[in-house]
Amino acid sequence: MNVNEAKNILLLYRAGTADAEDPEIAEALALAKIDPELGRWLAGHCSRQQAIGEKFRQITIPAGLKEQIISEQAAAERAKFWRPKYVAAAMTALLLLCGMLAFFWLPKRGQDDTLSIYKNQMVGIALRGYGMDLITNDPDQIRSHLRHNQAPADYVLPAGLQKVTVTGCAVATWQNQKVAMICFRTGKALPPGEQSDLWVFIADRTSLAASTVSETPQFSHVNRLITATWQKGDRVYLLGTAGDAQTIRQYL
Repeated sequence: MNVNEAKNILLLYRAGTADAEDPEIAEALALAKIDPELGRWLAGHCSRQQAIGEKFRQITIPAGLKEQIISEQAAAERAKFWRPKYVAAAMTALLLLCGMLAFFWLPKRGQDDTLSIYKNQMVGIALRGYGMDLITNDPDQIRSHLRHNQAPADYVLPAGLQKVTVTGCAVATWQNQKVAMICFRTGKALPPGEQSDLWVFIADRTSLAASTVSETPQFSHVNRLITATWQKGDRVYLLGTAGDAQTIRQYL
């Protein structure tokens, strides 16, 4: 396990809970004890979690809110519709919680956190099954489709990737911006129903403004994929496939 893999795992870690009993988390925590960089990152992560918890504990619950919710829920069950007063109370509580999270958590997220979350989200799209917006082997049709849907279409693919058979594309979203997803097939045998085993995601640099992205590809394992991340011009590229760093280098 390397430092980046440990950070991805420890994003789910909650200090003082049974999380530390999880084998992967335990291994990541052990690495944090001997790696100074990871140790500092973990300390900051736990500090932010504690700050959020303190802010939530300071929220004063309105008198009678619990009884009001219970009674109005019961009335809604009997009448088979939502009463406006209950909706207002629920929405108020929800907006309050979202506002607290946005104010006390999002502005303080570290650079590594933002990039890690982006990579996890995009890799999740590739692995959990998706429907391509356009199925084609024609790169020009893919650019046209992405351009028509306001996704990045002025990308420059590495020489190695240009030799791989393209199978189609889709449009994802990140930070309310469109992300181009281009799917490829390397020629390996695929499970029934799957058409791709190599994916590249292309995002506008402004959507990852808080992160440091090198022009030289940086490798990391995300879920079951090896990924390479780099910046070229105003675009951030994320390439992913099964294997290791040597596997993915041939497509760069």
